[in-house]
Amino acid sequence: MGEVALADEAALEAAVVRTVAAFEAMRRLAPFERAAILDRALALVTARSGELARSIAREAGKPIRDARREAERCAFTLTAARDEARRIGGEVLSLDAFPPGRGHLGLTRRFPLGPALGISPWNFPLNLVAHKIAPALAAGCSILVKPASATPLTALRLGAIFDEAGAPPGAVTVVPCRREIGDRLVADERFRLLSFTGSPEVGWGMKARAGRKRVVLELGGNAAAIVHEDADLDDAVARLVPAAFGYAGQSCISVQRVFVHRKVYARVADALCDGARALRVGDPLDEATDVGPVIDEAAALRLEAWIAQATAAGARVLCGGERCPGGRGTLLSPTLLADVPPGLPVACREVFGPIAVLAPYDDFHEALARVNDSPYGLQAGVFTRDLGRALEAFERLEVGGVLVNQVPTWRIDHMPYGGVKASGLGREGPHYAIDDYTEPRLLVLRF
Repeated sequence: MGEVALADEAALEAAVVRTVAAFEAMRRLAPFERAAILDRALALVTARSGELARSIAREAGKPIRDARREAERCAFTLTAARDEARRIGGEVLSLDAFPPGRGHLGLTRRFPLGPALGISPWNFPLNLVAHKIAPALAAGCSILVKPASATPLTALRLGAIFDEAGAPPGAVTVVPCRREIGDRLVADERFRLLSFTGSPEVGWGMKARAGRKRVVLELGGNAAAIVHEDADLDDAVARLVPAAFGYAGQSCISVQRVFVHRKVYARVADALCDGARALRVGDPLDEATDVGPVIDEAAALRLEAWIAQATAAGARVLCGGERCPGGRGTLLSPTLLADVPPGLPVACREVFGPIAVLAPYDDFHEALARVNDSPYGLQAGVFTRDLGRALEAFERLEVGGVLVNQVPTWRIDHMPYGGVKASGLGREGPHYAIDDYTEPRLLVLRF
């Protein structure tokens, strides 16, 4: 598809110096000037959405229809950040709430934090890079982005768009490099913030080495959905099938565990299998493809091994369960498993493949407890017509977001997105991310 130069130590140091110097230019820009840069970048992304979608599909193996949606979502992200750039404000404090404060007025205002470091994953090589860059620019920060080694070209295209949109030189720097070279950036004190999206093992290790800088982590998940007996079952199944198997399950909020009330379990299991078998697996550039390849053969081999481990322990393969065609390559058929022992990797770890585990339950409280029985807590879906159950799920589920009558895979780019427990720290979505890219400063006036 293309060739990418990987930065050596000297090139990486030059990029850091450039990013740090650019912060001085960024912090002096007025909010309307930051918004104008984002607006021009938005126009360029919109005009080049077809080119960007093809880049995503060819690099990441994402089906072209999903790649177009990612390009559209990138435009949403830039729109939200542009609007938020104009709204960053502060508050007036009543310092005379206590006697010593008489005759004093307090004001707060948010100021840019400093140069930022963004490390992005391969599965959304455009929009998740935009979620690093856009709030940084809206807040008045410069940012260096290390893109995923598997998908650097799309990130480089986006970086070039920001240059073309008039960002100050060095304000957006995209630097492909090997992990062992880029790893030193994590501890570099010239950066005031690290925003990382990727695996929990890598993310928490980075936090331990990040020193005094602020750290935002968007990590893995083991997303669950509950289908209660009173749900609209046809609607639930229609949403669960693409949420579990679309993009070959390579999303941290892909549906991995489905808990179904025993009264409707058989009906839902049959419908999910019918839906999975109807999906077309193949070339991501084919308009008819629903499920493309996993990212590489190592991932395919791991997924095969996890399925084999589960079946050896007594799990049943309701549909799928093999690589296709002929057990070779990186195409894996959508797979639904039942009777999986809870401690196996396919049930308790992040699968990142087109595999879902189905299990019955008898009591709604039991289902909530089983969703919580995970080290992860990103998002969860609950299908029910009962408002009381929906509110109970919101109260009890240990996740960053509860989606009622919707799959946990659903995301709109201006909402607060992030997890608890092993799933991360902080929230994405430009309005919420800007809090991390800025810090409040207090002014006290005595009169």
